[in-house]
Amino acid sequence: MALWIPAGTRHATGAAGPALFRSLYYLPARCPVGWTTPTVVGVSPLLRELISYLADDTLAAAARERAEAVVLDQLRPVSVATVQAPMPRDPRARRVAEALRADPADGRTLAEWGARVGASGRTLARAFVTDTGMPYGQWRTRVRLQAAMPLLAAGGTVAAVAARVGYASPSAFVAAFRRAVGVPPGAYFAPLEA
Repeated sequence: MALWIPAGTRHATGAAGPALFRSLYYLPARCPVGWTTPTVVGVSPLLRELISYLADDTLAAAARERAEAVVLDQLRPVSVATVQAPMPRDPRARRVAEALRADPADGRTLAEWGARVGASGRTLARAFVTDTGMPYGQWRTRVRLQAAMPLLAAGGTVAAVAARVGYASPSAFVAAFRRAVGVPPGAYFAPLEA
């Protein structure tokens, strides 16, 4: 996947691990793409090779212009499901949330967390619903799925990722992933065809 960012859009980039970034820049006046908001695009094998080809600083101007035109022809938006897990404002619930972001596999109950942060399980449950708009269990599932995404994208197996983020079985993880994203992990991270 790649991200099309329209000219003039404030943004920053980063990586969760080792990464190689390649960026292509097009003059707005000469670019036929009219997307006005950042748009996720699929990177087919052809597009990936074109981007690598265009990284060559010694490329002749005419060859560069032809390759850039083909890149623009290859841009296809893809639908992307994001998994959001907003942080609670309540300081006790926030401590729980921060601990779970650091270790999503932590299986403590709300009552156990409450004993640790100085609140009852019921108080924490109310705080999660009030501050995040979702019950604690749903919020924890989203945090686990957020943690799973970069692991899956890096090529981790479903079984290994499921265990690392706190699922008792790969099938339970796949079911949760499908409910949240709409497709199983294998389909979400499948390479695009040319």
